[in-house]
Amino acid sequence: MTPELARLILAQICLHACMAGMRLAAPLLALQQGYSPIMVGVLLALFSLTQVVLALPAGRYADRHGLKRPVLLSVAAATLGAALAAAFPVFAVLCAAALLTGGASGAATISLQRHVGRSVSGAHQLKKVFSWLAIGPAVSNFIGPFSVGLLIDFAGPVASSLTGFRVAFFSMALLPLITALLIRTSRELPRVVAVLPADGSKPKAWNLLQNTRFRRLLVLNWCLSSCWDVHTFMVPILGHERGISATSIGAILGGFAIAATAVRLVMPLVAAHLQEWRVLATAMLVTACLLAVYPLLPDALAMGACSVLLGLALGCVNPMIMSLLHQITPEARHGEALGLRLMLVNASSVAVPLVSGSAGALLGVAGVFWGVGALVAVGSHLAWRLRAGH
Repeated sequence: MTPELARLILAQICLHACMAGMRLAAPLLALQQGYSPIMVGVLLALFSLTQVVLALPAGRYADRHGLKRPVLLSVAAATLGAALAAAFPVFAVLCAAALLTGGASGAATISLQRHVGRSVSGAHQLKKVFSWLAIGPAVSNFIGPFSVGLLIDFAGPVASSLTGFRVAFFSMALLPLITALLIRTSRELPRVVAVLPADGSKPKAWNLLQNTRFRRLLVLNWCLSSCWDVHTFMVPILGHERGISATSIGAILGGFAIAATAVRLVMPLVAAHLQEWRVLATAMLVTACLLAVYPLLPDALAMGACSVLLGLALGCVNPMIMSLLHQITPEARHGEALGLRLMLVNASSVAVPLVSGSAGALLGVAGVFWGVGALVAVGSHLAWRLRAGH
């Protein structure tokens, strides 16, 4: 890993940790203030909703302006959102903070991914750098919530005090400023001018979907990100049905996150021996098998082992998808392609809990796991068709 890449990963961690911390603290404060679980669900959805709406514009903006300007605007938005929550900790402001920090994280991610992908050449280097870059969100998803939890518990004199929440929000507002300092010395890459159609019209993002391999890649990305969301949403419900303690459920989900991070640490070392389509196809088949047995497991220990294996399978997916995306799409439109991908992933994050909850009520928890597993198994043939020339 080069010093420049390490600096960009740290910049991503600081900005994403702000959003991840806010995503924990804002719902906790809303619950403390007496808001219903439905309203808290709406608040949580706002963190992803902005990324759905802004993904394409953010991608186009990154294609035009490169790295620094989009990231600095994201820093300003995230800092403003967290600072507003610290100054005015009421529900309406928490909603605004969710929109600002969620949108900032998504826009900055697109710019960073685009920059890193353009900074190297060749499939081997793409797999390597995106394996390193994928570690950032995993680390920030631990740092943000963990630090916020400590601040809420220990900065407030009593459990019902706003002091702990204000301190947590203010601390989250400081994290994006570190991102601004880290990218200050980054070198912008030369701009690539898109080739306009013969009639001179501006190319539309949806025209990228005319590329068959890109369409297949987006479908695969949606299937696998849905597995991630279903696991996160349904495991607490399954654990509750089995009478498993909250600590054990947390450990099961924690094992998943650790495994997903661990496999991404190993992947850069073996990137030269990996073929993207093989990794994706194998991950989908393994995921389908694990989802099939998950609801049959008798206790927390067995569920934890299955969770770790699932984390290993799904953790290796993101670097492969990012590598293929940069090989398949035109260089001048990488930002738009990344925006389309992020829009689909976040739309899934909004919809999957609602659909899974409804399906669980009709089919039971096991039915949800088996249904998603069958979908992934059927979709795995698309990975085999991502080979060059297919």
